[in-house]
Amino acid sequence: MMLVSPAAERSQVALLSVLQDVLEDQAERELFALELGSGTGQHVVHFAQGLNFITWQPSDITEESRNSTRAYISATGVKSVLEPVFLDAREPWEKWAGLPTSSCDVIVVINLLQYSGFNTAQGVFKGSGQILKQNGVLLTYGPYAINGTIVPSCNEELDQKLREMNSEWGLPDIDVLRQLAFGNGLRLERMIEMQENNKCLIFRKL
Repeated sequence: MMLVSPAAERSQVALLSVLQDVLEDQAERELFALELGSGTGQHVVHFAQGLNFITWQPSDITEESRNSTRAYISATGVKSVLEPVFLDAREPWEKWAGLPTSSCDVIVVINLLQYSGFNTAQGVFKGSGQILKQNGVLLTYGPYAINGTIVPSCNEELDQKLREMNSEWGLPDIDVLRQLAFGNGLRLERMIEMQENNKCLIFRKL
């Protein structure tokens, strides 16, 4: 059954544009990308249709989401999206669906970190530091805080709602993510302002 996320529908065109821009100099190569927390599957099939030089590995912790991704793959007929796999970013990278070191060119994390505890963010960067190839890209997207301040302030209500839902959730701090990245061999290369008060962060594997 195909699930529908209005937020995914609104953001997929702009996110595809960012990926096309970041990866335009590699369009002559065959790339491999991992999406962490694929959710409904809308993003990954949209990206696959616009970036035909990339093979995509979707993943999610819930069977419902993986089934939705399967339904989108079937409905769109995309050939470059693999069977979705179970992957919990909190687990050691060795358990990330058997992906070996330096096996990914791109890792995409969309609207996941604000719905997760700090251990998930730690896992995302530790795992990315291991399975990204040199010069590989980690893209994260969502609302953020900067140096302890929620920017813009209209996201404060969102942060409060998330923390009421789960005390471990909330807007991640870009400075904290930058430090996590640095500790795992990545650097924050670009920060792109996006729609609906979200940002796209581009990290590069050193």
